[in-house]
Amino acid sequence: MAIYHLSIKIVSRGKGKSAVAAAAYRAGQKITNEYDGIEHDYTRKGGVVHTEILLPGYAPVEYASRAVLWNSVERIEKAKNSQLAREIELALPVELTREQNISLVRDYVKRIFVNSGMCADICIHDKNDGNPHAHIMLTMRPIEPDGAWGAKSKKEYILDEHGRKIVLKSGEFKTRKIEATDWNEQTKAEEWRAAWADAVNTALERQDISERIDHRSFVRQGVAQIPTVHLGVVASQMEKRGIVTARGNINRAIHAVRQKMHQLWMRIAKLKDWLKDEFAYAAPAPSTPIIPPASVAPSAPPTLVDMITDILARREQTAGTRRTRTTITQAGAEKIIAFLNEHQIKDATGLEEKFRAVCVQHATVRGDLKLAEQTIYTLDEHIKQAGVYLQHKDVYREYLQITKPKRRDAFERVHQAAIILCKAAIRHLDRYAIDKKALPIQAWKDERARLIPEKQRLYREYATLGNEVMETQQIKNIVNEILREEKRRTQPVRMRGMER
Repeated sequence: MAIYHLSIKIVSRGKGKSAVAAAAYRAGQKITNEYDGIEHDYTRKGGVVHTEILLPGYAPVEYASRAVLWNSVERIEKAKNSQLAREIELALPVELTREQNISLVRDYVKRIFVNSGMCADICIHDKNDGNPHAHIMLTMRPIEPDGAWGAKSKKEYILDEHGRKIVLKSGEFKTRKIEATDWNEQTKAEEWRAAWADAVNTALERQDISERIDHRSFVRQGVAQIPTVHLGVVASQMEKRGIVTARGNINRAIHAVRQKMHQLWMRIAKLKDWLKDEFAYAAPAPSTPIIPPASVAPSAPPTLVDMITDILARREQTAGTRRTRTTITQAGAEKIIAFLNEHQIKDATGLEEKFRAVCVQHATVRGDLKLAEQTIYTLDEHIKQAGVYLQHKDVYREYLQITKPKRRDAFERVHQAAIILCKAAIRHLDRYAIDKKALPIQAWKDERARLIPEKQRLYREYATLGNEVMETQQIKNIVNEILREEKRRTQPVRMRGMER
């Protein structure tokens, strides 16, 4: 049956890893790492059934070569602890054919990663042992319109209320790091995991296959089932050869407990059916409807506020006789109850949904803020380079009109700085296809003036939402711990022993 597995790892030079070595191993190829001169030969590796590289629009066509792509990555990363690549490992559904799985992975990678600007190296492995899977290596840097690697992040000076740079004790200016992309956002992992589950389920449904997968844990799905542990490559191979492993024993014990739990739930279901039959009564005639008395009218289930209030009240009554892990002051309890009432949160699910919603809102505002900052930075560069071009264009034109080499060299020595600056300005303007005959400098300044207050507003909103995320998470953690302690308190002693 189809299973869900998606893991995300970072190939880091700081951990002794190499992007070239990782790519060569997953593709079963021989590639020399130009960074350290080491040749990685994995041509004898079996099970590699498909490889391909997908590129975004700005990427140079030569990056379609695995060796060129990952050697370029190794060259651009200078630090000894550089993050070289991100790897996504996917379990493929055995219900689909190999061609269907290849198409499934290709469409998923294009839609989620390549369309976001990443280069993707896909390798699909299948040894016909019931474990087809895909390795997807992704680049960590954006690609500029001219095909060059962009920066992962930039530093921005933090200004005081007077617009001046803040000086630290070390003498350096206070800065903050601005990510160039949102690829490292915490919410991205959940987004990518959910998108893979949706892609697989859509492919299975298209083939009229009833199996479905879910990226959520059993707890988040509301399934009362103990998850097994991941065996890993070594333990899996040992188990296949008949060698008993500790992880294998754990999974066998979990399967045995699952069977007993299933039998227990079946017995409970039968008992419920028997109780219904035992206490059933004859239905009255339609002409005599039953009107339940007010004394037995069904009451609404207790809200989360009711439960927390009741638990804390009982704790106060039994103070000194029973120790709890979670200690909470009266002011803290009032803050939690006020928060739940203010946001009309009725249960734990509503609290979780509130936390997710504020996280999504926080991430959205951060994306808008980063876009505004990047736009302002680009406008500043346009204005700066346009000014440089206008200042030195006459000197540069005169330089271009000189045909005699000696005279040209002499002129270049005298006006070297102006020529270099003008060339750089022309490259910048040409990169953005800006007409140098009609530079819209005033329009850029007007747009920048409009974006500055918008950026400040987004920054304030981002900070406010960040505080709201922290507050909601703290309240969620405290409420969940209170409910867990209450569950342990009310649980029979025998069941608590079984937990251990």
